[in-house]
Amino acid sequence: MNRKMTRRLASILLVFCLFSSVLLGQKLPRTDPEKAGMSADRLARIGTVMQQYVDQARLGGVVMLLLRNGNVVYEKSLGKLDVEKGTPMPQDAIFRIASQSKALTSVSIMILMEEGRLVLGDPVSKFIPEFKNTRVAVKSDEKGAEGYVTVPAKREITIRDLLTHTAGISYGSGPAADLYKAAQLQGWNFTQKQMPIGESIKKLATLPFDAHPGEKYIYGYNTDILGYVVEVASGMSLADFVRTRITQPLKMVDTHFYLPPEKVSRFTPVYGLKNGKIELVEPADKNFYVSGPRMSYSGGAGLLATAEDYARFLQMMLNGGELEGARILSPKTVELMTVNHVGSLYSDRQGFGLGFWVTEHLGRTGEPGSVGAFGWGGAYHTVYWVDPAERLVAVFMTQMMPAGNLDDHGKFRALVYQAIRASYQKGT
Repeated sequence: MNRKMTRRLASILLVFCLFSSVLLGQKLPRTDPEKAGMSADRLARIGTVMQQYVDQARLGGVVMLLLRNGNVVYEKSLGKLDVEKGTPMPQDAIFRIASQSKALTSVSIMILMEEGRLVLGDPVSKFIPEFKNTRVAVKSDEKGAEGYVTVPAKREITIRDLLTHTAGISYGSGPAADLYKAAQLQGWNFTQKQMPIGESIKKLATLPFDAHPGEKYIYGYNTDILGYVVEVASGMSLADFVRTRITQPLKMVDTHFYLPPEKVSRFTPVYGLKNGKIELVEPADKNFYVSGPRMSYSGGAGLLATAEDYARFLQMMLNGGELEGARILSPKTVELMTVNHVGSLYSDRQGFGLGFWVTEHLGRTGEPGSVGAFGWGGAYHTVYWVDPAERLVAVFMTQMMPAGNLDDHGKFRALVYQAIRASYQKGT
């Protein structure tokens, strides 16, 4: 074989390898837990305890993933992907991450801020004119009133209000719940909607909200509105923006708004805890993520992902906005997102930043962790957090709704921290 042909074959092989890396994803690096300051013996306690939930039929299956210093130090799948069929839970199972979608949408907004397309103080009406003159439902004791009256909002809602859930917008459960029900805008699931998300958001703008902007922390459609702001400001669908600006650069190959048909075998059914035992709530192959209209991209609760995909996203945040050469955000933007913006409006235990809870005072949380940690979870009983002080990422994926009074999240957290034998924060 001559030198020219050898170079040509080498070039073809390089292109193939690069294409395969993007198409198939790239595993996060692994390391011996002991080298990362974690005890392998103590990490094993996590699986022992979580297996008890599976054995007691309180969890169908779970995937857990821990990173330290950017390396996987613990990865475990337990139980069944499909309890009825007896299919083991694979580590690359695909989960409905519900409100964990909010983190990606919030990052999308910050990307647009960094590009000069918006600032956080912008009124939402700059992008969605229907939000120019919003109203607030106020409870009324007046005889003959339907429980509330509506008044003009004291000021316009801003992008920052939406990021911090202080816009006064719920999921349609406030004083004017009757109007939300009539408008078919209650709850967070948009998968069955046969219209683009923008049509729902414009309709939402005509309804009275639950509080005046900036006065209360109210969890609701805030991030869905942000998702539509992304569409307007970028000229792309939210799905295309998230794919091209976040998931594709980060090699999150199994993160989607709707499931590709060829991945159904890895999709998780939903179970619910009823009478102390799990029962099937939604099959993997019969739901709107698989067979729905695929028209409405919910920035607040629409995404699907694997544990490793989501860990890649979180490691990017821990790294100050970059992973494996892909720069998503500036470190200063990540810093802004992960500090408290709302005082005590969120709770007296934790603060809230631009898409995440944040820990300001460790003693007030009443659980292991570090000042500066941030995280969130999802309606299907998924949870995650990032602890920059300990260079730690933790992901817990399952599919339980309702989950009842399960205490597995608290135990998982305690078990993670008890496995640290060398704390970076204390320099030991």
